Amino acid sequence: MAIYQYTAKDKAGNKFSGIYNIENVASLREELTKIGYVLIKARKERSLSAPHKKIKQSEIATFAYKFSGMYTAGLPILKCLEMLEQQTENKSLTYIIADIRQGVESGLNLKNAFEKYRHVFSDFFVGMIEAGETAGELGKTLNMSAEYLEKQVELKRKIKAAFAYPIIVSVLCLVVVSYLLICIVPVFLKLYNQLRVPLPGPTRALVYLSTMIRDGWWAIIIVGFAAVIAIRQLLRKPRIKAMWDDFKLTKMPLFAKINRMVAASRFTRTFAMLCSVGVPMIEALEVAGLVVHNYRMTKIAKELQIDVEAGHPIAASMENHSIFPPIITQLAASGEEAGMLPDMLNKGTDFVDKDIERTINALLVKLEPALTVIMGLIVGFLLLGVYLPMFDYMGHLK
Repeated sequence: MAIYQYTAKDKAGNKFSGIYNIENVASLREELTKIGYVLIKARKERSLSAPHKKIKQSEIATFAYKFSGMYTAGLPILKCLEMLEQQTENKSLTYIIADIRQGVESGLNLKNAFEKYRHVFSDFFVGMIEAGETAGELGKTLNMSAEYLEKQVELKRKIKAAFAYPIIVSVLCLVVVSYLLICIVPVFLKLYNQLRVPLPGPTRALVYLSTMIRDGWWAIIIVGFAAVIAIRQLLRKPRIKAMWDDFKLTKMPLFAKINRMVAASRFTRTFAMLCSVGVPMIEALEVAGLVVHNYRMTKIAKELQIDVEAGHPIAASMENHSIFPPIITQLAASGEEAGMLPDMLNKGTDFVDKDIERTINALLVKLEPALTVIMGLIVGFLLLGVYLPMFDYMGHLK
């Protein structure tokens, strides 16, 4: 298979461009002829890199908004996909849209055409497309998917922005410490050797660290890369991944509460939106459990499915799991009684998202001064280790 950038025209003489993944130009011309198009020119493109490594969630949200607008305006699905091919700047996403369009042209329904790229668009997005096709509300479900993705992107942006200062402070601390160990400590060590000054414990520790970094930097890099690879391999094992996911939600210092709130928010919003478009509750719980990408949440989703199948109210089942904030379970109970479960869960999730922001800000109020003090102590220890022999030497001179 090869990727071809082509220009063709329809029966009315309107020209358009697109991308097609096919064996050769002759096959491309034949495929276009089948759907009533005439090939004008085609050019072979270089293979694109793995799509899932380049495509951002914000780009998927933009794609969903455009798709929803075009489809709601009355354009056929194929025409929507053709126009999205032309408008998308990300080449990897363009390739995916072209492949999806080809699948639809070959007779697949939209859900099955997207299924191949579930890892790019997420279980939630594919589930919403399936629900939209089944209910004849594809435009509505695409728009809701875009809104959902936009909220997730905004939540991630707020979390990243909130922790920008601590990260910058930590990086600056690392740079300062590295500079002192690599450039300053060797200069003073040379001076102390010439003066034959005995080195106290803190200075000897600094000298050891400085020598290790300057002479063994390559070993540190190798060990670092090896550690990263080893950790990734370990996290691929279900048992280790389950332990890590549980640690993040229950025992991680400072961040366990925030992680629980984020997981509950994402699970609840996914579940609510799927229910609002007619997805059966059992299936909605399954997809919501997968979307969070956390073994514990997947387990909780399965337990909720069992309870619902047994006839228990979803609100009562949620109360059995401490990960769901009280506002979620209370609004779920009210929603079930009023027949407005999805709406009430969405309102509860909006509240939780605001609470996440408040919790992060409260944490930073405590974290920022602590980081400043820690950085001061580290730099102070380094300077003490550097100048302590000098003070001893000056004392001997007196």
